[in-house]
Amino acid sequence: MKKITTLSVGALASAMLLVTGCSTNNGNQETAAQSISITEQSSANEKVGYSLGYMMAEGNKEAVGDLNLDTFEQGFRDGYEGNDSALTQEQMQQVLMDYQKEQEEKFVKDMEAKATENKAAGEAFLAENAKKEGVKETSSGLQYKVIESGTGKSPKATDVVEVNYEGKLIDGTVFDSSYERGEPIEFPLNQVIAGWTEGLQLMKEGGKYEFYIPSDIAYGEAGNAGIEPNSTLIFTVELLNVK
Repeated sequence: MKKITTLSVGALASAMLLVTGCSTNNGNQETAAQSISITEQSSANEKVGYSLGYMMAEGNKEAVGDLNLDTFEQGFRDGYEGNDSALTQEQMQQVLMDYQKEQEEKFVKDMEAKATENKAAGEAFLAENAKKEGVKETSSGLQYKVIESGTGKSPKATDVVEVNYEGKLIDGTVFDSSYERGEPIEFPLNQVIAGWTEGLQLMKEGGKYEFYIPSDIAYGEAGNAGIEPNSTLIFTVELLNVK
């Protein structure tokens, strides 16, 4: 879960320091956007400041996606120049704590909504997929289709297997692929999602299957990198070797 922390705000403050330049010469309060145009011909100092500011802001914009840049700059300048603050320290701390709590609650609600939506979409997909020619279903709800049967040995849950695979969502989005990396992968079969542990034991070396894995034997409500909560997954798997 992304958290809105004072560290993130501090990083953005550092970015604003570099971007605005914080010039106090002759009381001039023009912003950098108004007074400085950065080009390849700009001084090294200006280019360093702009580059660091841009990258810091870009790296933190998701943490405070609705940041009001005008009031941010006002607050930053007041603090940097030693002006009286519009809010007390206690008020500012409370504002940031309330904002963080609000964003965390929003994140949880969004994830719950996505989990419900993905669960329904996955169930509908599997119901239709089960009707397709060649698709079989196990008691756990795992569906699979044999593309190539294979002639070698079948793995046990405690075996290490070497495979090539592609994983995608039901909308066709590929989230992982050993083919794209250009090399197979090996792992203990009892240390992956339950759908894989079950499915690969149905295969023989040299075989190629397509698995349609319900969310409860995939990554469930937790999801994973690139995989939303309660996502049904599709894997094409070649079993190369059982060790």
